[in-house]
Amino acid sequence: MVTPGVLDPTKGDDWNVILEKNPWLKTERLVAKPDQMIGGRGKAGLIAVNKSFDEVKAWISERMCKDTTVAGITGQLTHFLIEPFVPHQQSEEFYVCIQSHRYKDEIFFYHEGGVDVGDVDSKASKLAIPTGCDISEEMVRLELLSEVDASKQKTLASFIKALFTFYKELHFAYLEINPIAMLPNNKIVPLDLVAKIDETASFLCASKWGELDWPSPFGRAAYPEEALIRDLDGKTGASLKLTVLNDKGRVWTMVAGGGASVVYSDTVADYGWGSELANYGEYSGAPSTEETFTYAKTILSLMCRYKHPEGKFLIIGGGIANFTDVAATFTGLIKALDMFADQIKENKIQIWCRRAGPNYLEGLKKLKIASQKLGLGVKVYGPETHITAVVPMALGLKEALPEPDLNAGPAPPPTRKRIQVKSKAAPKRTPTNGNKHTIVTATPQSRAIVYGLQNRAVQGMLDFDHMCKRKTPSVCAMVFPFSGNHYVKFYWGTEEILVPVYTTTKEACQKHPDAITFINFASFRSVYETTMEAMQYPQIKTVAIIAEGVPEQQTRQLIKEAEIKEVGMIGPATVGGIKPGCIRIGNTGGMLDNVVMSRLYRPGSVAYVSKSGGMSNELNNIIARNSNGVYEGVAIGGDRYPGSRFIDHLLRYQDDFGAKILVLLGEVGGQDEYEVIAAVKSGRITKPIIAWCVGTCASCFSTEVQFGHAGAQARGKTETAMAKNAAMKEAGIIVPDSFDKLPEALDTLYTKMVEDGEIVEEPEGETPQVPVDYTWAKKLGMVRKPANFISSISDDRGEELQYCGISISEVFSQSLGVGGVVSLLWFRRQLPPACCKFVEMILMVTADHGPAVSGAHNTIVTARAGKDLVSALCSGLLTIGPRFGGALDDAAKMFAEARDSGISPKDFVEQCKKQNKLIMGVGHRIKSLANPDQRVVIIKEYAKKFFKDTSILDFALAVEQITTKKRANLILNVDGCIAACFTDMLRSCGAFSREEADDLMSFGCLNGLFVLGRSMGFIGHHLDQLRLKQPLYRHPWDDITYISELA
Repeated sequence: MVTPGVLDPTKGDDWNVILEKNPWLKTERLVAKPDQMIGGRGKAGLIAVNKSFDEVKAWISERMCKDTTVAGITGQLTHFLIEPFVPHQQSEEFYVCIQSHRYKDEIFFYHEGGVDVGDVDSKASKLAIPTGCDISEEMVRLELLSEVDASKQKTLASFIKALFTFYKELHFAYLEINPIAMLPNNKIVPLDLVAKIDETASFLCASKWGELDWPSPFGRAAYPEEALIRDLDGKTGASLKLTVLNDKGRVWTMVAGGGASVVYSDTVADYGWGSELANYGEYSGAPSTEETFTYAKTILSLMCRYKHPEGKFLIIGGGIANFTDVAATFTGLIKALDMFADQIKENKIQIWCRRAGPNYLEGLKKLKIASQKLGLGVKVYGPETHITAVVPMALGLKEALPEPDLNAGPAPPPTRKRIQVKSKAAPKRTPTNGNKHTIVTATPQSRAIVYGLQNRAVQGMLDFDHMCKRKTPSVCAMVFPFSGNHYVKFYWGTEEILVPVYTTTKEACQKHPDAITFINFASFRSVYETTMEAMQYPQIKTVAIIAEGVPEQQTRQLIKEAEIKEVGMIGPATVGGIKPGCIRIGNTGGMLDNVVMSRLYRPGSVAYVSKSGGMSNELNNIIARNSNGVYEGVAIGGDRYPGSRFIDHLLRYQDDFGAKILVLLGEVGGQDEYEVIAAVKSGRITKPIIAWCVGTCASCFSTEVQFGHAGAQARGKTETAMAKNAAMKEAGIIVPDSFDKLPEALDTLYTKMVEDGEIVEEPEGETPQVPVDYTWAKKLGMVRKPANFISSISDDRGEELQYCGISISEVFSQSLGVGGVVSLLWFRRQLPPACCKFVEMILMVTADHGPAVSGAHNTIVTARAGKDLVSALCSGLLTIGPRFGGALDDAAKMFAEARDSGISPKDFVEQCKKQNKLIMGVGHRIKSLANPDQRVVIIKEYAKKFFKDTSILDFALAVEQITTKKRANLILNVDGCIAACFTDMLRSCGAFSREEADDLMSFGCLNGLFVLGRSMGFIGHHLDQLRLKQPLYRHPWDDITYISELA
């Protein structure tokens, strides 16, 4: 591989280095070509064949980093491959290609290869292999190699069989070799190759793939900002995507949701502004405040790079979120707006926002307040407008609607005037015929098993059930293999119920034979096995796979199994589906206030099917505002091979009397819409369909762009959004000019059908009350209650653990040490370094005092009894009291009170003698003034050197002078010295008032230091006994005096 580094010798990868690493370049004839996902390199003159190294070097140097136009796309060539030249004849070249489809893999073979191979789709031999099946050399020979010389067939058949095995094992999605050369010695050499791998299979194949590079398409520069967001995306559970299309463009978007991001780009393009569309991307999946800040500031930095005399537009949008806290993400957005406020005004950037979902009202309020403070003039809208309504307003194509009153509360359910019926014709009953479908339509009695401890989703399902007045909860059980069988408590309205949790799907199915739906929240790593198992139980009629990132091979195997078992399958990569009055799958429909706003608690007349889960919430909103509401809605998932297709659900809707209008929201990529077109043309579907295929903006891009969903990429002209929209329109399906006009089309059709008597409107009943969880209500500021606990010393709720307001990273960066941590957690102060050091000195000198003292003795005996570390430690700690270790607090109190009272040391000693009271902290078994305890010396000298005042210590030392005259060992011992010095430290360090210092002493903090320090020694003794493998301790008889009679 040759990169632009050859132009700069300082980068260490110039021609000399390349030659040194690859000496064969000087001895062989060579082939050179760019390696940047460019098709038709041979026809474009971008392959140098049979050249020497010097010729290749000159050829690459002429083209490196130079603008080149290929197939109408201009870009710079930056990466070249150099390979050995393989001499061969044209007659020795062949073409082979393997590609995957929903139900099969297909091998294409043609007996000629090279740049002039032509239309292989029409003339190649083809071998179709059903999903999960393998091939034999005989199959290859008979089906593909009839035009190949018999002497070459065996070798070629063996190669193609091995290639197909390689294709499957490494999870390729497409593999084309053109040409492969078969030399006279029967050696096969691939000469040029293009391939696509299924990136979602990395958890299965990463070790086989090795390091993979994902280059930008030719003609689109790679921006460091894209790399930044790609790196951020790889480190978070959220989805963050950014592609810069035109860094000088005037229209920039910051959109939440994969489907929504495409819809916004489409609408900009459909209104004629495609050439000014600057970027494509999304931020979704509940990104954190900091992640949103990084994403927003990246967008703003790109926007402000080049000025435009007429200004620019930033459209902040998104669908109605299912669970993302809009206010939390907007906090990050506002932080970025504050950072770039001056540049935004300087660049004349207009900002328009439309957002909805959990806590959206608070988010819009925050954004509006920040806008007014910063003078940015941001326009904000909520779900009272449909998703793309801000686009034509921002671009000046429509008059701006009044902004909503954000103090009036969330958007209420829409109210529609009753439509006057002009015809009394009875509603039509459509006969069913042909084309069987396997999806079982839900009823108010349908029950489900949920795989995974998804308590939030289950509670949402139960709340929906209760709102729909179901008699029983739709969730009868949960499965979680990583804990024993147990119960989880949920709300049923305002009452509490228990839902059983099993460790196996088998047991859940056995205990709940009425469950027909399996909702699988397993991760992409395990969802294949768990879904396969669920489909083995005949009672399961529908499975929903929520996980994104399921490898395509596994999905195709699941589809095959589902069709064999006649099980309906929704997903992967789906939010689920919803049938008002019956059931909702997982988080479909979003928060309960959105369920109410879209009137999803009772059935309407419009049934929809969508690829995008996020856009399903938008369809709920659009349908509720332009008709009598949703009858049923399903998001089939954005992968290339969804478990069920549009046609599966539209056939159900066609056969269901309650569904009067059908809505289809497709997208670029795949052929599924054409099955619907065929059903309409054949008369199998007769109900009116309103359809739109998102991705029309793709025609504005000179290079290929991967949209938000894995399947949103066209493999040919018929898979483009524009082609599919045109084909649907030609078939008689209602296709608006833009997604932005879909609400209008629905309103027109619904009004006509009501006027004609085909839809009978019912009076709107009472809007149900929304039960609100306390946690969410508190977050919204609706309720309050006193906390059961109060803590002021630590906080683990944010991005980083904090000790008394100081983050753990600051604790280490400031080298606060153990003493500093103790000062923060015990005293709620950051004490001076000398004080922190003194705390550590106390811990060190009190750590241990040999095995004979009571605490250590107890610890040793307990350890030798086979008890665990904590039990042994507690045994030792329980001995701490007035006679062992507990003298510190009493000594501090005695010396401080005496010093503060003004009594002289002599009188203090005499007073204690008269009261028959021991002077705590005075006395040692063997030490004296002549033979001092070095611990006391160290502590005393440190206090004298670093503390501003040592009056308590001075008083204690004066007492020592008196007591040692009575007996030499009545010295100030280590307990007394620590007590006096610690009191002086608290009083003189400047961190506490006198009253605060005295309170801390009365709380027992000195004894706490002894406990903390001595715990180190006790733990040491426990470990020492285990290390020495000491047996059970039994005290010797001869060390016990047995008394049978008292004197």
